[in-house]
Amino acid sequence: MHSSWVPRGNYIESNRDDCTVSLIYAVHLKKSGNVFFEYQYVDNNIFFEFFIQNDQCQEMDTTADKWVKLTDSGEWGSHSVMLKSGPNILYWRTTGILMGSKAVKPVLVKNITIEGVAYTSECFPCKPGTFSNKPGSFNCQVCPRNTYSEKGAKECIKCAEDSQFSEEGSGECLERPPCTTKDYFQIHTPCDEDGKTQIMYKWIEPKICREDLTDALRLPPSGEKKDCPPCNPGFYNNGSSSCHPCPPGTFSDGTKECRPCPAGTEPALGFEYKWWNVLPGNMKTSCFNVGNSKCDGMNGWEVAGDHIQSGAGGSDNDYLILNLHIPGFKPPTSMTGAMGSELGRITFVFETLCSADCVLYFMVDINRKSTNVVESWGGTKEKQAYTHIIFKNATFTFTWAFQRTNQGQDNRRFINDMVKIYSITATNAVDGVASSCRACALGSEQSGSSCVPCPPGDYIEKKTNQCKECPPDTYLSIHQVYGKEACIPCGPGSRSTRDHSACYSDCFFYHEKENQSLHYDFSNLSSVGSLMNGPSFTSKGTRYFHFFNISLCGHEGEKTALCTNNITDFTVKDVVAGSDDYTNLVGAFVCQSTIIPSESKGFRAALSSQSIILADTFLGVTIETTLQNINIKEDMFPVPPSQIPDVHFFYKSSATTTSCVNGRSTAVKMRCNPTKPGAGVISVPSKCPAGTCDGCTFYFLWESAEACPLCTEHDFHEIEGACKRGFQETLYVWNEPKWCIKGISLPEKKLSTCETVDFWLKVGAGVGAFTAVLLVALTCYFWKKNQKLEYKYSKLVMSTNAKECELPAADSCAIMEGEDNEEEVVYSNKQSLLGKLKSLATKEKEDHFESVQLKSSRSPNI
Repeated sequence: MHSSWVPRGNYIESNRDDCTVSLIYAVHLKKSGNVFFEYQYVDNNIFFEFFIQNDQCQEMDTTADKWVKLTDSGEWGSHSVMLKSGPNILYWRTTGILMGSKAVKPVLVKNITIEGVAYTSECFPCKPGTFSNKPGSFNCQVCPRNTYSEKGAKECIKCAEDSQFSEEGSGECLERPPCTTKDYFQIHTPCDEDGKTQIMYKWIEPKICREDLTDALRLPPSGEKKDCPPCNPGFYNNGSSSCHPCPPGTFSDGTKECRPCPAGTEPALGFEYKWWNVLPGNMKTSCFNVGNSKCDGMNGWEVAGDHIQSGAGGSDNDYLILNLHIPGFKPPTSMTGAMGSELGRITFVFETLCSADCVLYFMVDINRKSTNVVESWGGTKEKQAYTHIIFKNATFTFTWAFQRTNQGQDNRRFINDMVKIYSITATNAVDGVASSCRACALGSEQSGSSCVPCPPGDYIEKKTNQCKECPPDTYLSIHQVYGKEACIPCGPGSRSTRDHSACYSDCFFYHEKENQSLHYDFSNLSSVGSLMNGPSFTSKGTRYFHFFNISLCGHEGEKTALCTNNITDFTVKDVVAGSDDYTNLVGAFVCQSTIIPSESKGFRAALSSQSIILADTFLGVTIETTLQNINIKEDMFPVPPSQIPDVHFFYKSSATTTSCVNGRSTAVKMRCNPTKPGAGVISVPSKCPAGTCDGCTFYFLWESAEACPLCTEHDFHEIEGACKRGFQETLYVWNEPKWCIKGISLPEKKLSTCETVDFWLKVGAGVGAFTAVLLVALTCYFWKKNQKLEYKYSKLVMSTNAKECELPAADSCAIMEGEDNEEEVVYSNKQSLLGKLKSLATKEKEDHFESVQLKSSRSPNI
């Protein structure tokens, strides 16, 4: 498909794809002048720039700010630039960035005016559908409806009234088709005194069909009466034909009279529209067409009893508009709105029935500054509810815009495509009405129905209706403040703010593991970490990157990660100065932008767009991989290099989308890696290069030495040195590899006294030598004594072998008178040297002598 700018009658339309398309006009000025044009630019998924070059293709200084500002939906903006004398080449350039299958909204340009043109060689003839009755006119006039003209016409020609018609600015007349159900619509009249409403049928204007043809339908008869629906909650019918709001301090469900709230309660103010007989007073409906005003004066939406639905419009590409205006939101008197807490919410139930590319847009305008699309739904959608939360007390206008097709056309082929809204509810609305009452806080000195606001972070005790502060490390629910259950515990590793409005992490975490305490300090990583991931490519080859900003802990609950769009002339400095409604800047714990590099499409600088919030609520920090339905799969990231456990930070986003009905969630895994000092490195899973696999849950891995636990006494050991000169040195070293940071420091080396090895060696040698000498002396002594004993013993043995007549030779002793003379000799077995030594030692201890009995062989007579 060829991309180009397409003429659409009185405006020109840019491309809708992700191509870069330029509209170029060259002009030579005799003197300096200017160029002026009107435009519609509502979609930041397409970049729109206007700049001027000279004949040398050099960009002129007059277009230093070439980015055109976004406009509100349906409104025309204007842009003017000074032109220098001489040649000027004007460029209107658009570049669409498609991240999915949805087409972008095109840029529309009309009424291009250039002042200071030197001359023209000839007049251009008026195009078909326009005319000029004066030669040399500045412009051509558009032919009115039911007329036409050819090229260069001086006047318009009327179509045949009964059989032909034409749209405004047409170059021909068309035959009127037979009337069908697509050519009329129905309305409900206000209720009468009998509580009845009439159904009325009207032709869609301008009427282009014929009723006189054979196959044509006639307009159904009007006037059928039906029972009126009841009043909406908070309103009552006092017998008249209309509903009136309940007076202050009273309530009604819409079917009964208004009653005062009982003591200790207050009205639950707001708006709840679920019956649609007439349009409420703070709502209005209209029809808008970007090209002309064909549907001006038409009602864009129609009431239909139990729902309100889109009307017919003038053509299928009309915007059918429904507006709800609320002057402000404030919390109930029982609580005060803490910074960032919910003030109110708007909820609507709808369904779409479409056969083409219809789209329903839900838009929000704050303080009548700019209207921005919050959410959109394309195609047929089943009956469902959508909720938008209000965090600021300001004037709001909520807009529902329905378009059957965004293709430029002037017919009604899809008239049966429609959207139905069954109910719209706004809570805590200023000047609202009450359908019920709720308990409120009583002052300590007050009684009756007087209610006082509770301080921030206080809930209402059910029994006494008194304010009571939430327990530590809990936050007050933004949905209700009644009972202690309204105080919701913070997640693991987090604490609550002083006003109990939110939970946050102080960047410190403690964990027990196998009788070992792990302390983490992530304060050096508390500043915003960034990741540029990519590149990725659109279907047309445009290169882009995903840019993430992560505020790990924020600042006591304050979200400090910022993402912005830089395609307008607003700056972050302007936002900080007080423009907190600036929608091109988002603040969160985790946010994402799409970056288009300058060389990708020939831009002068890289572009940042499509900034979205990924996480604005802190859930908790834990070692576990699962927290509140957020699960980190273990195979999502590579296995950690150590046994030090990873720490996981969990967040969520309160905003819901059609694809993420529960909002977005984010998990950041902090991993100890000593090889990556300082801020470390942030990465996303290889399986999900965009950080998410489903578009709703985002995963990040943050590796840094600062993610290691604090050092303890278990992370080092001691080494004892040699004893030198009576002193011993003890050193302390870290365990390798070192998996800790900061914490305790290594102890200083220690010196202690000691006995040297030489001294003990000398003592041992002396004792050994003395022992050896003693053993040698003892051995010699006992050996000599043993020789003497053996000698004596041998002498006695020899005397026993002498002749019987001979007397034994006297030795050292003789047989004295009175002693027995034994005949037998008792021999002792020969002992070993050790045995002899033992026996000799024993004898010496006892008698110090040895006796041997001898038995004589002689007769007793001798």
